Amino acid sequence: MGLGTQFAAMTNDEPMGKTRELDGTTVVRAPELLAPAGNWECAKAAMENGADAIYFGLQSGFNARARAGNFALDELPDLLRELHRRGMKGYVTLNTLVFTDELPALEETVRAISTIGVDAVLVQDVGVARLVREVSPDLPIHASTQMTMTSAETIQMAELLGAERVVLARELSLEEIRAIGKGTRTPLEVFVHGALCVAYSGQCLTSESLGGRSANRGQCAQACRLNYELICDDQPVELGNVQYLLSPQDLAAYDLIPELIEAGVCSFKIEGRLKTPEYVANIVRHYRAGIDRAMQQQFAALTSEERREMELSFSRGFSPGWLEGNNHKRLVPGTSSAKKGVLVGRVIQARGDRLEVQLDHPLKSGDGIVLEGDRAANQEFGGRIYGVYVNGVPASSPQSGRVALQFKKGTIRNAHIYPGQLIWQSDDPQLTKRLRSTFESEDPHQRVPLHLRVIAHVGVPISVVVQTDDGTNFTVRSDHVPEPARRHPASKDELIKQLGRLGGTVYVLTDLETDFDGEPMIPLSVAGAIRHEIVRRLDEMRTALPNRLLASESVHVRMLSSIRAIQSNISDTHDRPPQLHVLCRTLEQLRITVEMNVQSVYVDFHDIREYREAVRIARQHEVPIYLATLRIFKPGEGGLFRAMEKHAADGWLVRNFAAIVYARKAGIPAIGDFSLNVTNPISAQWFMDFGLLRCTASYDLNRDQLVELASSLPGTWLEVVVHQFMPMFHMEHCVFCSLLSPGTNKSNCGRPCDRHQVRLKDRIGVEHVLHADIGCRNTLYNGIAQSGAEVVADLRKLHIRDFRVELLRDAKPDEIRRLIQAYRDLLAGRRSGSEVWKELKAHNRVGVTRGTLEHQRDPLAIL
Repeated sequence: MGLGTQFAAMTNDEPMGKTRELDGTTVVRAPELLAPAGNWECAKAAMENGADAIYFGLQSGFNARARAGNFALDELPDLLRELHRRGMKGYVTLNTLVFTDELPALEETVRAISTIGVDAVLVQDVGVARLVREVSPDLPIHASTQMTMTSAETIQMAELLGAERVVLARELSLEEIRAIGKGTRTPLEVFVHGALCVAYSGQCLTSESLGGRSANRGQCAQACRLNYELICDDQPVELGNVQYLLSPQDLAAYDLIPELIEAGVCSFKIEGRLKTPEYVANIVRHYRAGIDRAMQQQFAALTSEERREMELSFSRGFSPGWLEGNNHKRLVPGTSSAKKGVLVGRVIQARGDRLEVQLDHPLKSGDGIVLEGDRAANQEFGGRIYGVYVNGVPASSPQSGRVALQFKKGTIRNAHIYPGQLIWQSDDPQLTKRLRSTFESEDPHQRVPLHLRVIAHVGVPISVVVQTDDGTNFTVRSDHVPEPARRHPASKDELIKQLGRLGGTVYVLTDLETDFDGEPMIPLSVAGAIRHEIVRRLDEMRTALPNRLLASESVHVRMLSSIRAIQSNISDTHDRPPQLHVLCRTLEQLRITVEMNVQSVYVDFHDIREYREAVRIARQHEVPIYLATLRIFKPGEGGLFRAMEKHAADGWLVRNFAAIVYARKAGIPAIGDFSLNVTNPISAQWFMDFGLLRCTASYDLNRDQLVELASSLPGTWLEVVVHQFMPMFHMEHCVFCSLLSPGTNKSNCGRPCDRHQVRLKDRIGVEHVLHADIGCRNTLYNGIAQSGAEVVADLRKLHIRDFRVELLRDAKPDEIRRLIQAYRDLLAGRRSGSEVWKELKAHNRVGVTRGTLEHQRDPLAIL
C-alpha cells in the first residue's frame, strides 16, 4: 500500500521545553542542559545521558580548546543530523581572537557551518561577531564567556553585535545573575559544573606572557595550576602545605539548580571539552535528573553516593565557585591542583608491597588510589589496588574499616608514605564500565517521545497525527481505505504494538489515541507502512537544513577594503611626531612623569579617591590626563563611573564594554585599552565607529602580527604599549584576603592590600607583582618587563604615532626618569631601538625581555 504525501508540519526554533509556575504568577522554563563534546564519543555520551545541546570546536581552529580532539568540517553533517534527529542542538565554538591574515579562512569556515546547519556559534572576538553577522545574517551568535559578560551594560554591546545569547562570566554570584537578568532581555547561559579558571576568561595573558601560548587562542598552559611562594614585604611567608595559590576547586552547582532556574537562566553549561566521555556521561546524567526533579518541584540534594560518582569522574574538590559570593579561602584551599577523587581513608603503615589502612569507604581490587603528597616535590603516590585483605585473607567484595591493600611488586617501597596520610580514590573501573554502557550500545537510550492519534473510519483513508514534545507536528495519510472487520477489528493495543516497533530509531511511542468508526480493519502491512512513513517524515523534518541567507560577495574583502579607503584618506598622521603616553600607578610617579615632557598621562590607582589630586597635578603641568577604568564591571558598580566622571579628566582609558557605553553617553573622550582584545582591523573599526579616539593593540599579538595589524588600518586608530610588565592573571579571587587575612571576602578582610607589597614567586624563581584594584580584584604582573623598543621604527613607518610606557607601583624615581628618557629619545630618533633595549637590559634590576615582540622575521615582508 502506498502512502500519500499530505501532511501539516510545525517546528519551533526554540525547544518547547517544560514549564512550571513560580509563586503562581511567573512561568519558568526548563533550562537547556549544554554538554561539552571534545570528540565523537563525548558527543554520544551527551546524547545518551540527557543533554539538550552540545558545544564543540573545529580541527580547523578558532576554538578555545585547541588540545581537544575537536571535529573536522566534513564530520559535521553526520553529527548535526544525529543531534537534530534527537531534538538536540549543536553549537560551534569560534571563540578565539583572530588575526588579520586568518580572516579569509574564518569566512570560509563561517560559510561552511552556516550551510551545514549549525545551530549557533560562540564568539569572543568583536571582529568575528561582525563577520559572522555579515556572512550569514540568520546564523545565531552566542557571546562567549571569553567576551567577559559581567553586567547588563556589557551585554548591551553584545546585543549590538548581534548576540542572541550570552555566556556569563563564571565570577558572578546568584544575586548578580538575578540583577543582570532584570536588566536585559537577552537569554543568559551559566556554567554549572567543571574546572574554574582563576582568571577572568578573555582577560588571562599568563600563558602568552610566560611562553607565547595564548589562552585567547586556545593554547592555555594552565600556569594557575602550578605552585607559587608568597613573598610579603620582601619576606617569604611560610604557608605549610598551601602552595597552589591560584588553583581553584572545581565548580559544582548541582545544589543550586532550583535557584538558577528561578533566576531565569536559559542554559546550564558543563565545562569539559578536554574531559573523557565517561565524565560527560556522568555529569550530564546527574544534572539531567536534577533539572527534571526541580521542574517537578521534587528537587533533592545529591546523595553521598551520587556525589561520590561525580567526584570520581573528575574533581579537584567541589565548590559552588562564586555563585554563593566570594569566599576566597573556600575557593582556593591551595593544597592541591590535580584531580583528587574521593577521600576514603588514612594510612596506618606500609609493609612490603601492602599498605595497612583505615577506610571510611569500601575499596576493591582494581580501584585506583592516590596518597596525599607534594606533587611539586614528586612525593605524590598513585596506583591501582591488586588485592584487598582482611586479617590476611583476600576479600572478594569491597571492604572498609582496617584492611591491607596490595600493590604491584616494588611499587610502594620508595614512595613517600607516612601514618595518617590521606587516601583518595581516583578511579572505579566498575563505575567507568557502567558509564560506558550508557553510550556504547547501538540502540539509543535517550529517545524522542512520540504522541500518536490514529483516525480510522470505515470507508475513509487512515490518517495518523504525529506530535513530539519539542514541537514537531504533522499528519500522515494512508491510501488504504479500511473495510469493516470480519473477525479482528483494529484495536488500540494492536496499534501500540505495531506502531511502537521503533527499535533502532531514536523515537519511542509514549502514548496513542484512537478515533475508530465502524470497526475498521487495519492489515499489519498497512500499519508497518505507516510506521516507516512516520519515521521517514520525522527524520526528514527534524534534520532539514535551514534555508539561511549567505552573502554573495567576499565579506572580509569588502570590510577590509572599506578600512583601506579610510586609511588612504587619512594623511595628517604621516607628519605628526610620535606621542609618548605614560601610565602611572601612584601620585609620586605622576609627579615625576608630568615633568618629563610626555604627551599625556594615564592613571591607574589603587584608590580612585586620589584621581582628584592626579587631575590637579596634570592640569598644573598642562599635561592631558586620562583615568583608567576597572577591567571588570559588575552590577552595582555604576557609582565608580559616576565618581570618576566628577573629576573631569581629559578622558578615560576604557577597559570594558560598560565603560565604553558610559563614556559615550556622558560625552567623555575614551581610548580603548588592551583588554578589549583588538587583534584585527575589523574589531578596531567597530570600536572606532563607537566613538573611541583609538584602540590599544592586544597583548596577544606577536611582533609580526602587530605589524600586520598596523599595516591594515589607519595609524590614528592604534596605540601600542612598548614597555610594560604584562598583566597575567586578572582575578576576582583575592590572594591578599585568602592568605594575609582571617576574613573570607572584602566585607571582613581588613584590606591587607593597603598595607602590604606582595609578590608570587614561581618555580624558576621569578617574583611576579600582585596588585589589588578598588574593586578588590587582583592582577598578577609578570616580574620581568617586556620592551618593544626594537619594533618602534617599523611601526613608525606604518604611521603609528601613539606609544605607551606602563609603570608598576614599586618603580623607583631614578628608574622612571631613565625609562621615560630612553623612550623619548627613541621616538625623537636620538637613539635606536637596539640601543634602548641594551640600556634597559643593563639597568633593569630584575630583567627585561622582548617577550611577545621578539623578532621572528622581516616585519615588513608582509607589506
